[in-house]
Amino acid sequence: MVLGVSKDSVKAQAKFRAKYDLPFPLLSDSTGEVCNLYGVINEKSMYGKIVKGIERSTFVIDEDGNVSKIYRKVKVAGHAQSVLADV
Repeated sequence: MVLGVSKDSVKAQAKFRAKYDLPFPLLSDSTGEVCNLYGVINEKSMYGKIVKGIERSTFVIDEDGNVSKIYRKVKVAGHAQSVLADV
């Protein structure tokens, strides 16, 4: 099962999912609770300023609920193929 999670609103998630015709659910973590639990809110450089933001990451969770693989600083191009090759 694939799930996407971000701090965007449910409405924004629905628009994004429709725009890219994604075949999996996108979940809204508007409070940042899940993002904090997974440690994906980090300092980033944006236009020369240091800001806190979400580091695009992928977590593979096994059937027992254990994180079996973590991908940090994900680049979209080729990422899905890498994950599929690993699982």
